[in-house]
Amino acid sequence: MKKRRKIALAPVGVAIALAGGLVFAQMRSGSYGSTNATSIEQAAAPRFAPDAKYDAGPYPSFTPELAEGDGRQEVESFCAICHSTRYITMQPPLPGATWEAEVSKMVKSYGAPIPEATAKKITAYLQGHYAPENRKE
Repeated sequence: MKKRRKIALAPVGVAIALAGGLVFAQMRSGSYGSTNATSIEQAAAPRFAPDAKYDAGPYPSFTPELAEGDGRQEVESFCAICHSTRYITMQPPLPGATWEAEVSKMVKSYGAPIPEATAKKITAYLQGHYAPENRKE
């Protein structure tokens, strides 16, 4: 019984091997079945209207204002060295401990050149203006 299956499957295997060989040979020769493979029909590009304006303005570079308060100047000076203040204003209101961890991460992991006293002032500013209990939109 097993011998009959092997004999019955042998022609199928040979056919698959031949088909694979033919496909490989066709690919190697650069012929992919089309008789006119070197020309691709494509419609001509539309003509531009002579009186139309095809100009786009510059990308808006709006930088959101930070909340007024003690420490704002330090945040704008030190944080903007690496990223826009938009990164602060686009955050959801974060708890004070999270802001402390973020400032610590910027200094320890990313190497932000912020003195320890200034980092404390920045943390206090972020906790005072961008925490859930006092976030001003």
